[in-house]
Amino acid sequence: MNSALSYSRIAGANDRVSLGLIGCGGRGSYVATLFQKSPAVKISAVCDVYGARIDKALAFAQGARSFYDHRKLLEMGELDVVLIGTPDHWHARTAIDALNAGKDVYVEKPLMRTRDEGPLIVKAARVNDRICQVGLQQRSGWPYLRARDEFVRAGKLGKITLARTFWHSGPPRPLNRDMKEKPSNLDWARFLGPVKWRDWDPAQYFNFRAFLDYNGGKITDFFTHWVDAVHMMLEIDNPVAVMSAGGIYGGFNDGRTAPDNVYSLVEYPSEVTVTFECGAFAPQPEYGIELCGTEGRLFVNRNRLEYHSHDRGAPPVADRRPGDITLDHVNNFLECCRTRKRPNADVHIGQRSTQVSLLAVQAYVEKRRIRFDPAREEVLPL
Repeated sequence: MNSALSYSRIAGANDRVSLGLIGCGGRGSYVATLFQKSPAVKISAVCDVYGARIDKALAFAQGARSFYDHRKLLEMGELDVVLIGTPDHWHARTAIDALNAGKDVYVEKPLMRTRDEGPLIVKAARVNDRICQVGLQQRSGWPYLRARDEFVRAGKLGKITLARTFWHSGPPRPLNRDMKEKPSNLDWARFLGPVKWRDWDPAQYFNFRAFLDYNGGKITDFFTHWVDAVHMMLEIDNPVAVMSAGGIYGGFNDGRTAPDNVYSLVEYPSEVTVTFECGAFAPQPEYGIELCGTEGRLFVNRNRLEYHSHDRGAPPVADRRPGDITLDHVNNFLECCRTRKRPNADVHIGQRSTQVSLLAVQAYVEKRRIRFDPAREEVLPL
């Protein structure tokens, strides 16, 4: 697609933006409804490997064309942007195809399933001069931006030596194996995509994040978010070493391979350590990032910020606001589609942050400390 033509379609305030949704599950459909909050956006096409999910998407995207194969959707020349909400193992291939088709892309995290895929997606975005926003919405969220600007950059924390990130959830859910027979309108082979063949297993479709073949479990699902926010606030992006430990401690002997409890530690050249804790049996779910410095301590999550100075005479700072920062991230993407500026979570940013979580997965699987060359972005030999 000609870049000037694509720009002309979305540059005017009154012009309609034609969007294609690829992946109509819970997250993809939810983010699509956030796009619809802009009067300029029209969902023109939806795509999924499961007909039941297509039907649900058509309920809020009335009049849209529907597809089982994303390549057919991308042949629609009138589409300006594509929202990718597929399972993780399809993110890279779908994003590259969409970028090569001349579409601007909003793709959910994690950006890729393997580290090798990352540079290929960045290249596709740059060669085709496309906007590519990764769904790392903390980059557009007020708590993280305020933390960076008013506390980290202002020096109120002093020298930061530790960033502790955590996601403590309730007990893991049993895998869903109720659907014994594969629905006739579900393309199982296409769902598997780059993953090696296995016979129909409803658990691997409905609970794919429990299997390391498709993604990195809790590490790529949550640590990608938190390490990216730390990267933004501390202005770092590539580590020198990564370690992980954990396992399937919930008592499930059902074939899952992703750990339900895990601890990762990442070392950076700037003398800061970033940790990720994921515990499956917290009394109540909680999550967040704690920055620990020589002058103070800062806690931040998607709705709350708290600062405590080491000076006992200084009053604490607390700020709490409701709302979903994903809408701010969607609006940033749409604005960049108009201005052609790099979005807050540009594809190269997403590649760097996903790379860290994938290194943490590798460290967990191989049960060793991974040494990493941040300049060449290569794992160093043992």
